[in-house]
Amino acid sequence: MADYRLLSIIVPAFNERNTVGEAIRRVREAPLDIEREVIIVDDGSQDGTLDILRRLSDSTVRVVSYPDNRGKGAAVRRGIEEARGDLIVIQDADLEYDPRDLTRLLRPLLEGQARVVYGSRFTGERRNMFFWHWVGNRFLSLVTNVLFNTTLSDMETCYKMFDGDLLRSLNLSAVRFEFEPEVTATVLRLGERIWEVPITYAGRELHEGKKITWRDGVPALATLLKVRFAPKDSLIR
Repeated sequence: MADYRLLSIIVPAFNERNTVGEAIRRVREAPLDIEREVIIVDDGSQDGTLDILRRLSDSTVRVVSYPDNRGKGAAVRRGIEEARGDLIVIQDADLEYDPRDLTRLLRPLLEGQARVVYGSRFTGERRNMFFWHWVGNRFLSLVTNVLFNTTLSDMETCYKMFDGDLLRSLNLSAVRFEFEPEVTATVLRLGERIWEVPITYAGRELHEGKKITWRDGVPALATLLKVRFAPKDSLIR
């Protein structure tokens, strides 16, 4: 059994005033067999999200903010810098992912079976996503499997949980949505095996505020190739 005592939950948020309050409520109430801290990184929101976040701040919820929008990758990396936990997980603020599933991600880590656990949207209950989003996700997962000799079903999932020391040791530079392929490719290139568990997924539609588009697939593919052929010593701090 691994000796993990604190889970840092990083919540990047950009213009999520309609959902962030409920997302944090669910994170606070999620049944976890470990202490938690919540780090919310407001990424230059202009819709009043930051005002809501300041009201949510307490002894277990910390809020940091950027004055302008820098991208999800930059927000997550800031959260990693702020995190004190033995374990770190990313939780989106848009209600697509259910914090009750965090216990599923925790189990393999607490039992010492893995140091990296992903929640797969393709093996659990889900609201069906748009066809071209599905194609893009499956294609990028296939490319990841070919490049790194693995069998991931959902490389692009936002539910990723890591051993804290491992994640902090990675030399990450992603600014936008290429964070997902960068962190995945980096841990695989360094020889880590990723454990997958099924999660529920309630994907948003464009009119509900979904931000990632097919255009983000090009830098994702480029990032996978870049990391695959990078010297290993350049991938760690």
